Amino acid sequence: MTSPAILPPSSSQRTLQNSCAWAFSLVVCLTVLLAPALWNGFAIVFFDTGGYVERVLKMTLAPGRSLFYGFFLWAMSLGWYSFWGPILAQSLFTLWIIHLTLRCHDLPAGPLTTAAFCTGLAGLTGISWYTSQLMPDILVPLMVIGLWLLGFRWDKLMWSDRGALAALILLGLLSHMSCMALAMGLILGILLVKLALRKGNSSLSIFLLPPTAVVAVGLILMPMLHLCLTGKAGYTPGGPVFIFGRLVQDGIAQRWLAENCPAPGIRLCGLQDRIPKTADDFLWGDTSPFQDLGGWSGTADAELSFLVQASIKAYPGTFIRTSLEATALQMIKVATGDGLDEFQPAARGVFTNLLPRTAQSFNAAQQQHELITQSIFDFLNGVHVPVAYVSMLGLLLIAFWGLRNRRQDLAGLALFVLLALLGNAFICGALSNPHDRYQGRLVWIAPLVCGMALMAYRQQYKKNRHVSLSSGLEKTQGSF
Repeated sequence: MTSPAILPPSSSQRTLQNSCAWAFSLVVCLTVLLAPALWNGFAIVFFDTGGYVERVLKMTLAPGRSLFYGFFLWAMSLGWYSFWGPILAQSLFTLWIIHLTLRCHDLPAGPLTTAAFCTGLAGLTGISWYTSQLMPDILVPLMVIGLWLLGFRWDKLMWSDRGALAALILLGLLSHMSCMALAMGLILGILLVKLALRKGNSSLSIFLLPPTAVVAVGLILMPMLHLCLTGKAGYTPGGPVFIFGRLVQDGIAQRWLAENCPAPGIRLCGLQDRIPKTADDFLWGDTSPFQDLGGWSGTADAELSFLVQASIKAYPGTFIRTSLEATALQMIKVATGDGLDEFQPAARGVFTNLLPRTAQSFNAAQQQHELITQSIFDFLNGVHVPVAYVSMLGLLLIAFWGLRNRRQDLAGLALFVLLALLGNAFICGALSNPHDRYQGRLVWIAPLVCGMALMAYRQQYKKNRHVSLSSGLEKTQGSF
């Protein structure tokens, strides 16, 4: 008696199996990317979160608080109905970018691999604390990867991917000025690489126009939309104030005031004995002389802008040295949880007074009961920080390996990410003030690239082994 033949699965069965696999992968990925918020019982908030919400409620511009990210929160929360919407969208963006990056580098990008990468990154890095947070920080690394894909993997993208990437990059550009500055620096980097490889023999195709066009649109769109929405054209304010804070921390501002006061129109001359030693105390302290100048109302902007220019002109060498020191310090400040264990009075005021619909769920969250403690982050950073350092070093090794093994795409990606990390460290460290949050939001891309390189190495090893075995078999058969 013969056994019945086993028929291969039909096309409809394969489609159903694939759909089930992707559904399971989606659940796993979203669970790990939203884990901090799920445990918290509410989206993670930061000191600045309330400011983004207020921009939409008041329809005004404020230093360092993007009106457009406020609109994103409003739209994704369905008109402030549920703040699970924004972090769910951020997690979906991140999941899609990881999948698309794998696919565009000819690596396995199926449901199992995508879930494995998301789970690994959530365990080894602080990525989930940014996808779960009501802040535009997660958009910075997504913008970086998006520019890479448009600039170097354009031919691997479908038109729907290109449009979605352009929209996501625009959201990042409009959501934070540091994102805009970093994007402009990366475009310059792409241009220099294109010029350097113009006469060379490189397998890496460079498409300068698509990423440049998106950044140019962002630069034009922001002031125009601000004018239409608030009646005030311009970019999100606050740049010179943050730079002056860094000059205070380095003692440069105090030195200029000591050597030049009294000076016409400089009100800070009469307050210089009260200037604190750190940028944070100067910018946010209740007793800071910055508050006497009008604080964040904008009345101090002209004076502080003048002092920034005068200080740099008077002490250029000191400014360059301290800028390099701040950049180097920012490169190694990558710890997860910066400021999340602190009391968030500004966010509490917004969510309880201005948004009463969400007050109950906001106040019931673990974070508002001070259960998100530094001890939690000390435990996590026992893994996150070493992984970040090793991965950043790994970017250099991947670049070397990729150039030697005809994987210029991965070599280029590693160098592009390294450039982004250096650029971000300069923008946030030298032009503002080093904080773990600034670099931690971006550094998880380094382990992503390392994981991709390991997968590519494994593929190449298996291929070479197969070729070697096939060659040995042919020689054996030939001897007979």
